[in-house]
Amino acid sequence: MMETQRLILYVALGLVLMLLWQSWIEYTTPTPVPTEQAAAPGTSQGDGVPAVDDGAVPSAPDTPQATTAVGGEIDTGDAETARGGRTIVVETDLIRAEISTIGADIRKLELLDYSVDVDHPDRSLSLMQDAAPDIFIAETGLLGRGHGFPNHKSEWTIEGDRFEIGAGDDAVQVTFTFDGGDSLTYRKTYRFPRDSYLIDVEYEVDNRSDTEWNGFQYAQFVRTEVAEDNSMGFLGRLPSYKGGAIFTPEERFQKIDFGDMRDEDLARRAESGWVSMLQHYFVGAWLPVDAGPYEFYSSVAGINTAYPKYRIGYKTLAPVTVAAGASGTLGSDLYVGPKEQDRLKEAADGLVLTVDYGWLTFIASPLFWLLSLIHELFGNWGWSIIWLTVLIKLVFFPLSAASYKSMAKMKNLQPRLKTLKERYGDDKQKFQQEMMKIYKEEKINPLGGCLPIVIQIPVFIALYWVLLESVELRQAEWFWLADLSVKDPYFILPILMGVSMVVQQRLNPAPMDDIQKKVMMALPLVFTVFFLFFPSGLVLYWVVNNVLSIAQQWFITNKLQAKT
Repeated sequence: MMETQRLILYVALGLVLMLLWQSWIEYTTPTPVPTEQAAAPGTSQGDGVPAVDDGAVPSAPDTPQATTAVGGEIDTGDAETARGGRTIVVETDLIRAEISTIGADIRKLELLDYSVDVDHPDRSLSLMQDAAPDIFIAETGLLGRGHGFPNHKSEWTIEGDRFEIGAGDDAVQVTFTFDGGDSLTYRKTYRFPRDSYLIDVEYEVDNRSDTEWNGFQYAQFVRTEVAEDNSMGFLGRLPSYKGGAIFTPEERFQKIDFGDMRDEDLARRAESGWVSMLQHYFVGAWLPVDAGPYEFYSSVAGINTAYPKYRIGYKTLAPVTVAAGASGTLGSDLYVGPKEQDRLKEAADGLVLTVDYGWLTFIASPLFWLLSLIHELFGNWGWSIIWLTVLIKLVFFPLSAASYKSMAKMKNLQPRLKTLKERYGDDKQKFQQEMMKIYKEEKINPLGGCLPIVIQIPVFIALYWVLLESVELRQAEWFWLADLSVKDPYFILPILMGVSMVVQQRLNPAPMDDIQKKVMMALPLVFTVFFLFFPSGLVLYWVVNNVLSIAQQWFITNKLQAKT
């Protein structure tokens, strides 16, 4: 009996400590703080000032076809040139993008179906932007030797300033032009499909010269590392990953965080895969479409400035050849948007892994699949969580029933055990022996009450990550809750959860040890305090689970008492 209570206590406290440790690590992780040093030329030192790139361009791979020593890095210009250029606005049904004629790159991107928060439903979430401190932009360019190659610092031309998808159009297309000299013309075309966050990016090389053209493509993200808002307090912001990641068929999904980029530059060769920048609920990913091999790379610029820029991207290693008098293309896909799992699965192999459920993915993924299936029936994520809880409870019903029967029998033995304790006093060894003898006579398994708790803990943790990582639950409403992915603003669910734990304890046999009894009495209060800051969807699951457990335990206990 005593050992059973200790095991239950240790398991419960272990769960609390694990979640507390996760939050503590996130809370105490150092984040970049603006330094007093002067920013390098071409960088921004203040908030809201457009960031100027320092001209870092990947070097062109060495190949037999590219031997003329002209160099892969074209003139990047001075800071004023880099800050200039026109801004082209492109709008579809889902996104609004701003493309600069410098580099013909996306510098800003808003998600029209996602608001900043529940308090500002009319303000679209800005996922990409080029203003410090939170810089996040996508860049591409061409590399090679022997000709002029436009990179992310080259100035392109385009007619028009605004492009919108038409009512009957499947996509809107935007084409920039660059004169490479030597009878070379480059066209960079963006294709923004309707109802999609996947953008086609294609370079067309029109080679009217008398020599063949050999070139490579690169695509990269540039991002700064900024401190997250922790205004909600110590446990107000639950941990989520923000940084780079790559995917290869051999090593699968691998995170490359800002610390990794500071420690050393990434240089990984792969035949296929993709590279991305992640943040909570959203992802930007470059998805190569041309044949490999590729090199995934990273670098850090301005490490001693206020806002160092972290680059992660890929470049092709096999040259594309365009014969004299011919044309050729190089392309890439860009996914920039929410981690909606159906869209991620369609976009690229393994991209759904950016929804990071951690080491319990094998449990969390089926849970989310089932949760989504229920949502299709009920159309509300709150009710879906409730019905998912009911289904989980049904799955564990045989184990729970056996546990509650064992606990009910132990509760009926409380008077005998109390007498036994009074008889043997401080002789704990003798007390344990006599207690186990009674359990054997009554055919009671003292560990039977622990098994359902131990088994359900991985499910609980997996569901924790499902509710934390699934963008589908972001700003999902249920009665007074405006967002199931954040804490209950009125703390109604955590209080109900604490009350339900007290009721459960009344149904369970009380510990014989006074210290254990006091600790067990304190657990509902401890859990209530921690759950004040957990995602309300998770607390909803726990409340419903406790209520169902109470009903099941009450029924079994009364049924056994009626037989005695």
